[in-house]
Amino acid sequence: MPRTTDKKTLLAAVAISSLLAAGAGALVGRSLLAPKAETATATAKEGGHKEGEHEEGEAGHKEEAGHSDAEGGKEEPGHVEMNAERLAASGIKLETLTPGSLGAAILAQATVAASPTGSATLAARADGAVVRINKRLGDPVRAGEALASIESRDAAAISAERAAAAAKATAARQTYAREKRLFDAKITARQDLEGAQAEVAIAESELRRASSASAAAGVSADGRYITVSSPISGRITAAPAVLGSYVIAGAELFRIADPARIEIQASLPAADASRIKPGDQAMVETAQGTVPASVRSVTPGLDVESRAATAVLNVAAGPMQLVPGQSVRVRITPRGAASTERFSVPEEAVQAVEGVDTVFVRTKDGFAARPVKIGRRGGGRIEILSGVSAGEQIAGKSAFLLKAELGKGEAEHGH
Repeated sequence: MPRTTDKKTLLAAVAISSLLAAGAGALVGRSLLAPKAETATATAKEGGHKEGEHEEGEAGHKEEAGHSDAEGGKEEPGHVEMNAERLAASGIKLETLTPGSLGAAILAQATVAASPTGSATLAARADGAVVRINKRLGDPVRAGEALASIESRDAAAISAERAAAAAKATAARQTYAREKRLFDAKITARQDLEGAQAEVAIAESELRRASSASAAAGVSADGRYITVSSPISGRITAAPAVLGSYVIAGAELFRIADPARIEIQASLPAADASRIKPGDQAMVETAQGTVPASVRSVTPGLDVESRAATAVLNVAAGPMQLVPGQSVRVRITPRGAASTERFSVPEEAVQAVEGVDTVFVRTKDGFAARPVKIGRRGGGRIEILSGVSAGEQIAGKSAFLLKAELGKGEAEHGH
C-alpha cells in the first residue's frame, strides 16, 4: 500500500510540473510576442497616417496646381481671337456705331460720283491725227503725264506764231537798246526813245500771248505735235481715242477719275430734304459693309424730271473702296433727331448667346461679346438702347460666325 500511494503521489507531481511548465511557457511566449505586435500595430498606424498625409498633400498640390493652371491658361470669357487676316477671310463686316434711333434715320438710294476736282475729260485741242497713245483704259496716270500725241497743222501754225512773236520781241529790245544809247549821247530825242520802249512792251505782250496759246494747246518743242496731258492723278475710266484716227478740236479722247476724291449723291423726297442740314451724319451701306459720311450740301430745289432733291455727302477716309458709278444706300440721321443713347444696326449684328442679346465689339486682337439691350426692329435693322458707345466697331454681317466660334471655344475649355 505505501508503494502504491507513493507512486500515485509521484505521478501527480509530474502532472502538476507539466502543467506548470506549460503555463510558464505560454506566459513567456505571450510576453515575447506582445511587444512585436504592438510595434507592428503602431508602425501600421503611423504608416497609414503618414500615407494619408502624403495623399492629402498631393491632392492639395494637384488642386492648387489646377487652380493655377486655370488662372494662367484660361482665356478671357466671351472673347474670340481674330487678327486682321482672319477677319478679311471670314467675310465678317464691321459696323461703326453712330448715334441715331431707328425711326430718326432717313433712307435714300444714292450713287457714288467723282468730285468736281476728282475727274477730268481730256479732249483734242486742235484738229489732227492721233499718232501716239501712251496709256490705255484702266491704267494709272500722274498729273501732267502725256497720254497721247496728235500731229496737227494747227500745232505748226501755233508754233510759227510763237516763233514770230519771239523774233519781234528780240528786235524790239535791240531797237530800244540802240535808242537808249543815242539818247544818252544826246543824239536822238526823248520821243524816239519812248517810241522804242512802247514797241518793246507790245512785242513782249505778243510773245506772252503766243507762248500761252502754245502751252495751252500742248504744242511740242519742234512744233509738230499736240500733246494730250492729264491735269490730275487717277485712273483712265474711258479711252475712245483710236491710233491713226483723225479728230477735230473738242473731241473726247480720255476720261480720268481719282478714286480717292469721290462724293455720294443721294436722291431725297421734298419732305425728307427739308429735315436734312449740312453737317448731319450718315452711313453709306454697301454689300461689303458701311462707311461713315456727312452731309455736305442739299440742293434747294427739286429736279424737274425726278421731282427729288439731291444731297451731296462727303465720305470719310477708310479702307473700303467706293467706285464712281456704284449704287449704294445711305442712312442719314438729322441732328435734331439724333439720340446719343441709341444706335441702329443690322439685325444680324445682334446674336443670342445663352439667351442674352449680344453684340461682338472689335478689340485689338479679336472680338469681345457684350450684352446689350435692344429696342425696335424694322427694315432689316434693330435698335440698341444700351451696352455700346458711339464710335465703337461691331461685327455686322456674318456675326453668327463669332457666336459659333465662341461656343466652340467654351466647349473645348469644358473638356
